[in-house]
Amino acid sequence: MPLGQRAGDKSDSRYCGVEVLDFPAGDGLPAVLTHSLSSAFDFLLAPLVDPDYRPTPGAVLPVAASDLVLSPSQWSSHIVGKVSEWIDLDSEDEQLRLNSELTLKQEIAWATHLSLQACVLPPPKRSTCANYARVVNNILQGLTNMQLWLRIPLEKSESMDEDHDKVNNNNPTSETVDSWESWNSFRLLCEHSSQLYVALDILSSLPSMNSLGRWFGEPVRAAIVQTDAYLTNARGYPCLPKRHQTLLTGFFNHSVQVIISGRSNHNLSQVSEGVLSGDENHTEDTPTRHALGPYLDYIAYLYQRMDPLPEQERFEINYRDFLQSPLQPLMDNLEAQTYETFEKDTVKYTQYQRAIAKALVDKVSDDEVSTARMVLMVVGAGRGPLVRASLQAAEETGRKLKVYAVEKNPNAVITLHSLIKLEGWESMVTIISSDMRCWDAPEKADILVSELLGSFGDNELSPECLDGAQRFLKPDGISIPSSYTSFIQPVTASKLHNDIKAHKDIAHFETAYVVKLHRVARLAPPQEVFSFTHPNFSPKATNQRYTKLQFELPQDTGSCLVHGFAGYFDAVLYKDVHLGIEPNTCTPNMFSWFPIFFPLRKPIYVPSESPIEVHFWRCCGSTKVWYEWALVAPSPSPIHNSNGRSYWVGL
Repeated sequence: MPLGQRAGDKSDSRYCGVEVLDFPAGDGLPAVLTHSLSSAFDFLLAPLVDPDYRPTPGAVLPVAASDLVLSPSQWSSHIVGKVSEWIDLDSEDEQLRLNSELTLKQEIAWATHLSLQACVLPPPKRSTCANYARVVNNILQGLTNMQLWLRIPLEKSESMDEDHDKVNNNNPTSETVDSWESWNSFRLLCEHSSQLYVALDILSSLPSMNSLGRWFGEPVRAAIVQTDAYLTNARGYPCLPKRHQTLLTGFFNHSVQVIISGRSNHNLSQVSEGVLSGDENHTEDTPTRHALGPYLDYIAYLYQRMDPLPEQERFEINYRDFLQSPLQPLMDNLEAQTYETFEKDTVKYTQYQRAIAKALVDKVSDDEVSTARMVLMVVGAGRGPLVRASLQAAEETGRKLKVYAVEKNPNAVITLHSLIKLEGWESMVTIISSDMRCWDAPEKADILVSELLGSFGDNELSPECLDGAQRFLKPDGISIPSSYTSFIQPVTASKLHNDIKAHKDIAHFETAYVVKLHRVARLAPPQEVFSFTHPNFSPKATNQRYTKLQFELPQDTGSCLVHGFAGYFDAVLYKDVHLGIEPNTCTPNMFSWFPIFFPLRKPIYVPSESPIEVHFWRCCGSTKVWYEWALVAPSPSPIHNSNGRSYWVGL
C-alpha cells in the first residue's frame, strides 16, 4: 500500500519496504510476505540463501524458498533479494575469497531465475575492494533487467572546526571515514555501470547537510532506515531527528524508496497516523500488527505532510534528466507544437510587457502622448506573443505604437497574418517575412524587442542576431533585453553521465544539452561566465569570450565526483525588469528554459577542500558559433569540443 497520496507524484518513493533479518526457512517466506503486505508494507528485502551455507562439491543451494511458493508477479513486485552478508571477496583468506565469489554468482543466478528486479549487495568490508568490484562488474555485464544495489552505510567522520588543524597537523595517521569514498571507488572499478545503484543505510547519526547533498547526484535507489535511528516522542512513539527528516524528504523528491530495518525499540501494539498527527481520538484496530508498523506509520506521516508537487513541476516531470539538444534557431524553423509550448509561458510575456511599458513611459512623456508615435520592432516575432505584449503595453500606458514584426519562418508568418487580421491590428502592425540580418528597414526603431535567449543566454545566437539588427535602432534606442549573463556551477550527475556514455562516442560528451536537472548534486554556488549588452555600437565589439573560474566547495562536503557543469542565464529586459533561470534569482513559475549541461568526457574526482578550476571559451567562425571547455584543477581534462568538432550553432 503506498505511503499516501501526493498530487503529481507517481514515483517509486511512494512505496516502503521492510528488511527480513531472520532467514525464513521452509515455507516461511510466503507467510512473512503476507503479514508484511497486510501491515501496509509494499515489499520485502529478504535473504535468498541460508546464511550458514558454504559451497561444497555437489551441494544444492539452500534457498529461502522454492520459486513455486510465490507467483512470478510476487517475486518480481514484492521481493528485493539480499545477498549473504558473510561474503568477503577481498579477504586475505583464499578459501573464503573463493567461496565468496562462487556464492555471490550462485545467488545472483538464482535471483535472475526468479526475475527479481533488484538485489542488494553487502557493503565492502575494507577500503580496498578491487576483487569484489571485479566480480560484480563481470556479473553486471551479463545482466539485462535486474539491478544491483550496493549497500553503503551513510557515515562520514567530521572533526569540529577547532580540531581541524589538530587532526591535519598533529595526527597525520588519523583517518577520516567517508562512506562516499567507498562507493566512488566501487563504481569507478565497475566502469560507471548503469545497472549499479546504491542502497544507503541510514544510521542514528548523520554527516552535515553539505556532505549529504552529494548523494542527490548519485544513483541512490533505497534508504534503509535503521530503527536505532529513531527517537521517542512525548507520546512514546518513534520519530526521527530533524536532519533525518530533511534527508528523507529530499529522497522522496528523488524517487528513493525507504526500507525499514532492525528490531523494534518501541513496545507499542499499534499506532496510526492519527496519533502521529495529533488526533487523539483516532484509533485503528489492526490485529497482529507488524512489529515495525509504528516506524512505517512515521515514514508515511513524513511523506503525507509534504507539499503537493507544484503545477509547473507536474508539467515538467516527464522531462526530468531527459537530455535534449539545444535549438538551432537560425538553421531550423520551429514547429507549431514548439511555438505553442513557449507561448503558454505567461510569466515570461508578462515580464516582457512590464519592460516594454517602462520603456514606452521613459520614451514618451505624458505631454507627448497625443502626438508621439513610437516605432517598435519585434525581431524573431514567431507567432506573435511579443507583438501582443507590445500592443498591450501601449494600451496600458496610453502610448501610440507602430510595430514591425520580423520573422524568417514562413510558416509562422502565415499564423502572424491570421492573428493580425483576427485582432484587427492591420493599422498598427506590419509583418516582415525576412531574416532580421538581411532586412533593410524603412525607418529606425525606438525600441527593439526580441526573445532569442537560450538556456545559456547567448547559446541561441542572440548576440549575433541583435548585432545584425541593431542597425535598425536609433542612437538613443532601447533594446529589450538590454543585457544578459550566463552562469555555471559544478555538479554530480551520475544519471546524465551514464545516459551520454551509452552513445559510446566522444561527440556526445562534447555536446551541451538542455535538461530539466533533477538527480543532480549542486556542489558550489553558480558563478558568472559571459555577459552581453545591447545595443553595442563599439567598433571593436566581438562576441568571442574566454573566462576561467574557480569554485570552492564547502569544507564539510568531503570529496566528490564532477560529471559536468550546469548552466543558466539571467537577463535584464529593461531597468529593474529581469527574467532568468539562475537558481538564486530565477523568475518563479517560468518554464520556457531548462538549464544547460556541459558534460565532462571523464568525471573528475575532487578531493576534500580542493578547488575546481574550469576554463570556458565562446568561439565564433564564419558559419558557426561554439563553446569549448576544460577543467584544469584538481586535475586537467581534455579541451572539449575543440574547433566545434562535435557541437556548434549554425549562423
